[in-house]
Amino acid sequence: MIIKKFTGKTEEDAINAAKKELGEGIVIMNVKQVKAKGLFAAFRKKLTEVTVALEEEADRPAGGKKEQINAALTATVNKAPEKTLSDEARSIEQKLENLQNLLESQLRAAEKQQESLAEEEKFSEKEGSAELTEADFADSELTRYTKLIYNTLIDNEVDEKYANQLISEMEKVYKQNLPIDNVLAGIYQRMILKFGKPTPISEAKEGPRVVLFMGPTGVGKTTTIAKLASRYIVEEKKRVALLTADTYRIAAAEQLNTYATILQVPFRIIYTKEELVDAIEYYKDFDYIFVDTAGHSHQNSEQIQAMKELIAAVETKAEKQTYLVLSATTKYSDLRKIADKYTAITNYHLIFTKVDETFCVGSMYNLRMHTGASIAYVTSGQNVPDDIETFNPQSTVKQLLGGNLCKEA
Repeated sequence: MIIKKFTGKTEEDAINAAKKELGEGIVIMNVKQVKAKGLFAAFRKKLTEVTVALEEEADRPAGGKKEQINAALTATVNKAPEKTLSDEARSIEQKLENLQNLLESQLRAAEKQQESLAEEEKFSEKEGSAELTEADFADSELTRYTKLIYNTLIDNEVDEKYANQLISEMEKVYKQNLPIDNVLAGIYQRMILKFGKPTPISEAKEGPRVVLFMGPTGVGKTTTIAKLASRYIVEEKKRVALLTADTYRIAAAEQLNTYATILQVPFRIIYTKEELVDAIEYYKDFDYIFVDTAGHSHQNSEQIQAMKELIAAVETKAEKQTYLVLSATTKYSDLRKIADKYTAITNYHLIFTKVDETFCVGSMYNLRMHTGASIAYVTSGQNVPDDIETFNPQSTVKQLLGGNLCKEA
């Protein structure tokens, strides 16, 4: 299997370059815009980069199978998400690079929009009696800062429980007479610490690392597995085997098998826990074994029990990591119910998909606080392997503190 990247002024130019070098039998795996390189790159237009794959003669299955794989890849790999972030959402990162500037601009807006009636009466009375003090001004300013931050968190769908917790912790700190202009910077750092460090897949000390992926139907679990497998195979040159225990949906097995064919890795369907144990033994010389589990309803207790037994079987044979894959577009009340069901099965880390399809990421913070599970990865599209990245708490917190995107959307 040959996998290469080509660039051109347009997508057509890049594809033509690929065909010129590799022939007509290429499979387009990904298309994206990239910055031009060189001394004057800043003044040049972006280029289009196309990632293509080509099966070599010895790898091609007989009987027209290649055409079937190409058709499947066209349907699965290059499917573009219907909804993407607006220009305003994309600019959030730049807008928040200087937290002090943001603090000042938001404070000015807040001062124009709201000031509580109680404060106005308090100041009116004290002005008449000439008792207005510097402490009164400081208290009023802190109140406006606090109210502004709280409302911003709520607008971005942080649960009231956790928003109040943050404000309460912040107020305790500011009783120690810290400079008031550090309020937002302080809460920014506090939220980053609460998110904690991401927990990506790691190598086992001995033998293969078995990585199980759990989650409800429709969240993009199989595509997420393909993205991670591509990263470890292509970029890190690791040996990866793909297994699926999802025997309820034939399409899911076929999709993962397609990715396995493109990546030239072994693929196996697992029907019982005994078969899983046998597969782990068979692939004991591999670096990783990725296991796609059935994307059943979290309300099906029989299937939940089967999952529990499957995971217990893995623990007797190899070092494992377990990831619960969830959609960032799911409302928090449902995420909480799903997570609680899987908490009864095993410890897990979190992967959030479809973050490009929502303006509101407060549920990610909520679930981190509710479960205590760390967030490992986020995905933002269907392109394999590019549309996945290790979770970045800094950029997520900046988005949560950056304005009323949820409300405006």
